[in-house]
Amino acid sequence: MAATETLTAERILEATEEVLRRYGPAKATVVDVARVLGVSHGSVYRHFRTKAALREAVTERWLSRAEVMLAELIAGSGRPAGEKLASWFAALFEAKRHKAGDDPELFATYGVLIDEASGVVEEHIEVLIGQVREIVEEGVRSGEFTAPDPAATARALFDATGRFHDPMYAPEWRRPTIEAEFDAVLGLLLRGLRAA
Repeated sequence: MAATETLTAERILEATEEVLRRYGPAKATVVDVARVLGVSHGSVYRHFRTKAALREAVTERWLSRAEVMLAELIAGSGRPAGEKLASWFAALFEAKRHKAGDDPELFATYGVLIDEASGVVEEHIEVLIGQVREIVEEGVRSGEFTAPDPAATARALFDATGRFHDPMYAPEWRRPTIEAEFDAVLGLLLRGLRAA
């Protein structure tokens, strides 16, 4: 890090991702992060009080990227709710497959971090289910969907598609039939929402 460059939490998180990618979660240390930044480990601790807090912040940052991308998909596009819902789940599935396939080391690292930061993960899942609920509510308002309890419906949709976004299923995502299986499940769910 250049002497004139200010040490920010964001810069520390970027360096932490780099260190995690290089060494993995078992070997990565705050000293390694400080070394990448050219600062003392005390400087890192001024932003993140503990190693656990730093790892939790990295996990939250990683998960929030998906939240932002998915929120952009549902923001005022004028498309029918069914189309939005299908696009939302397809984008979530593709993002997870992309992360698992393109950078398997970092994906495995985040698997470890996610286990450590269960509160962050629970919040992330609630944000995602909230986005699905917004789409379901929109579909109910427009008369496209029948869902007496949009919140419960959103959770059920999320749970029913878990095989296509829960990291524990990542090994299955490479199967040649996975896209057809995804389309079949999503089609069934959408037909159920549209049934009167």
